[in-house]
Amino acid sequence: MELSPRAAELTTLLESRISKFYTNFQVDEIGRVVSVGDGIARVYGLNEIQAGEMVEFSSGVKGIALNLENENVGIVVFGSDTAIKEGDLVKRTGSIVDVPAGKAMLGRVVDALGVPIDGRGALSAHERRRVEVKAPGIIERKSVHEPMQTGLKAVDSLVPIGRGQRELIIGDRQTGKTAIAIDTILNQKQLNSKATSESETLYCVYVAIGQKRSTVAQLVQILSEANALEYSILVAATASDPAPLQFLAPYSGCAMGEYFRDNGMHALIIYDDLSKQAVAYRQMSLLLRRPPGREAFPGDVFYLHSRLLERAAKRSDQTGAGSLTALPVIETQAGDVSAYIPTNVISITDGQ
Repeated sequence: MELSPRAAELTTLLESRISKFYTNFQVDEIGRVVSVGDGIARVYGLNEIQAGEMVEFSSGVKGIALNLENENVGIVVFGSDTAIKEGDLVKRTGSIVDVPAGKAMLGRVVDALGVPIDGRGALSAHERRRVEVKAPGIIERKSVHEPMQTGLKAVDSLVPIGRGQRELIIGDRQTGKTAIAIDTILNQKQLNSKATSESETLYCVYVAIGQKRSTVAQLVQILSEANALEYSILVAATASDPAPLQFLAPYSGCAMGEYFRDNGMHALIIYDDLSKQAVAYRQMSLLLRRPPGREAFPGDVFYLHSRLLERAAKRSDQTGAGSLTALPVIETQAGDVSAYIPTNVISITDGQ
């Protein structure tokens, strides 16, 4: 049976409408807070979540999933947990923790999540990099052969540091550990002014972990007065910040430094200090009910620092010949360099 022209036209119109009809579903996996306290939230229902994934609570506070258990997920909260209550909804973000990186970061002071805290507005164009990435492999590396001058004659002549090395600064409190690190950043000013190309410039990243806010403000003032802030990035997780941010800050700073390393440039990163990061990690681990080991630190505290410091490397010519030099700082108690954390970091670094 032949359709009339009118019916055929109607059929064609319906077919085209049906073929173009689609439904755009957005399915979010959500969970509910079972218990919350001491910066730790236990959440039920996030069955597909990844380890290290960012989540968002209904109050707007963010967190990171660290413990994946049979019954629930242990989430450490970035911020105050007072706004979170039992039964609150928790939404997956689907992304592992990442931070902004690039030249737009130079001259800025940011927190452990890369959010500017210097009151100078939002960041300009930048890329985002994951805070936790694997260190470069053996084939991608090259032996260290370029000097990284600290400006301190005793250090540069007796224990010279190469671009891509890890050199530990260790000592008791008030012995001048931070002073060495800051002098090194300030010394790059005159060296960078003589640089003829971008690949000769040494960019600096300073990570302040568990320090007083007044100390960080003082450091910003010193660097800005010496015009050293133009080639530096400051990552600050102060003593008043939650333990998860103090734990995350070194990895965030490292991701920012890796931008220069992976793009054929050179960077120096200072972790001041890793003792406080280990204490923050111990606090989180004990609250997550992970079994304690020596000095109540969790069993993977060595891996905490080794995976961080292995990311400082000199890249081969085939991969851009960039470098990331690390100066980790460790504070000892009454000169005891044989304690757990100092011996761990001594064994990971190239010298001290």
